[in-house]
Amino acid sequence: MSIIPMIFTSGWASGINAYAVVLLLGLFGRFGGADSVPPALERTDVLIAAAVLFLLEVVADKIPYLDSAWDVVHTVVRPVSGAVVGALLADQADGSLGELAAGAMGGTSALVSHLTKAGLRMAVNTSPEPASNIAVSLLEDATVAGVVILAVFHPLLAASVAGVLMLIGILLVWFAVSRIRRFLQRRRERRTQRTAAAPAPPPYADSGPPR
Repeated sequence: MSIIPMIFTSGWASGINAYAVVLLLGLFGRFGGADSVPPALERTDVLIAAAVLFLLEVVADKIPYLDSAWDVVHTVVRPVSGAVVGALLADQADGSLGELAAGAMGGTSALVSHLTKAGLRMAVNTSPEPASNIAVSLLEDATVAGVVILAVFHPLLAASVAGVLMLIGILLVWFAVSRIRRFLQRRRERRTQRTAAAPAPPPYADSGPPR
């Protein structure tokens, strides 16, 4: 079976939570007997590092504004992770797809899903309460876990699901752009109002003797 669906799916999932992808694939490869998982992902040090970073992301991803800052930092990390995982999967498949092409596919799908996630989070952060951030983050975590697990056993089905979710995410970002613009406009208006309402500084008083 072609490794392309697995590469695309792992890339899409890496764009949302790269550490969860590495951790889940490594665990399935090491303890679940998944032959498609590269041995490099099954190493103990890789699993420990992925688990620690995953726990950090679980916390950071649920705090308003910190989640967007986390996304900015991972604009490079997630596509690179998707590219590396894709190249490793291609190498494990004994050359059914060139490593360079696999890396490009994994990195591109990761970049698209990352930008989609970041855009949606910016829209969510326009709401004043933190509950929406937590709900969206939990949904993302559950979706990534479900799609990656599905990819291990049914790669074609998982790739189809990932493709549909990617299209839905892009459409949601398109509609969310207007909300983000309105939020930024309101912030500018409030800043202008505060500046206008601020008391004027007292006039300079000449402390010298009267002439």
